[in-house]
Amino acid sequence: MEVRKVLQNGSMFDAKVLDLSAATIIASFKKAIRVQAALSLGSGYSTSASAPHSVLNAFKNMAAVCAMSGYEFKEATVLLNAAKNAPAAGAASSTGAKAAVVVEEVKKEEVEDVDMGGLFGDEDEY
Repeated sequence: MEVRKVLQNGSMFDAKVLDLSAATIIASFKKAIRVQAALSLGSGYSTSASAPHSVLNAFKNMAAVCAMSGYEFKEATVLLNAAKNAPAAGAASSTGAKAAVVVEEVKKEEVEDVDMGGLFGDEDEY
């Protein structure tokens, strides 16, 4: 026997609604939570989905103030020290890296006269 349609409370559905797994349902809820967090962050309305993002953004702002003003607290000091040491650690770990100054040449773009094909009726040739 092959189930093709399902009748429930007067509504008819395809049989593939029976093939939902727990992973599919969880993925659907995760997607809905991401949309809710994005909407609440965009509108400035706090929800449980946007709270972690709001707290992280507040911490980043506080760390930026600490970097500019010299005020310190433990978590910001750890973050700022890691940021200061990151370029040195990256240069030390790369093999054969040379300290060189890269000079980028700025190319000036030339304005090119584009033929519009008599778009405005100003052609001299008839």
